[in-house]
Amino acid sequence: MSGVRSALITGASRGIGRGIALALASQSWALTLVARKPAEVASEALEAGAASVETIAADLAAPGAAEELTLPSRLDALVLSAGVGSAAPIDGYPMARFDKQFALNTRTPFVLVSRALPLLRADGGGRVIALASIGGVYAEPNLSAYGASKAALLALVRGLNAEESGHGVTATAIAPGYVDTDMSAWIHDTVPPDQMIPVADVVATVTMLLDLSPRTVINEIVLSRAGTRGYEA
Repeated sequence: MSGVRSALITGASRGIGRGIALALASQSWALTLVARKPAEVASEALEAGAASVETIAADLAAPGAAEELTLPSRLDALVLSAGVGSAAPIDGYPMARFDKQFALNTRTPFVLVSRALPLLRADGGGRVIALASIGGVYAEPNLSAYGASKAALLALVRGLNAEESGHGVTATAIAPGYVDTDMSAWIHDTVPPDQMIPVADVVATVTMLLDLSPRTVINEIVLSRAGTRGYEA
């Protein structure tokens, strides 16, 4: 396996996470895929050319799940694409939804980053890619809780670069507007799929970042939809 790059990808079975998994498979990465049902994408990844595929079935929003996750012995990239969102005004917002979003969107990335740091520092350094949201950069009505969880993720990435980029570990948060995935289906009446960011564009951004040297730090990349003023989801 010498010379083969290794990545752990959360949220790997659907949407952006699945697209990233298949893109890295086509580049012959060794993959550890974490999702509630990772088997289907695992077989696709092997067919696409992955050097190897390990699967972990886990609900990372569950208490203790991130702490108990088995990490690979080598790690060049940690891709944090698991996430959950819920739209509702602040007034009367259900705290169970609030807690679940922070558990998956913020706490899980923090735990996984802290646990993965020794692996990422090895062999000259590694890279963390975190899927955030434009809602964590600019305010969007009814997405205050979701946006807050993603804003915290953006802050985590900046802090990680401040602490670890000198050791070869760099991180980037990608903050897109609405992406054409199942997660965005609730807004189709207002924003149809053909006006959303294609999954392939987010995947291309990820693969570009993974090809950068550890001497370059990009804290965050905001991807906005064409036809907006740039700060609308």
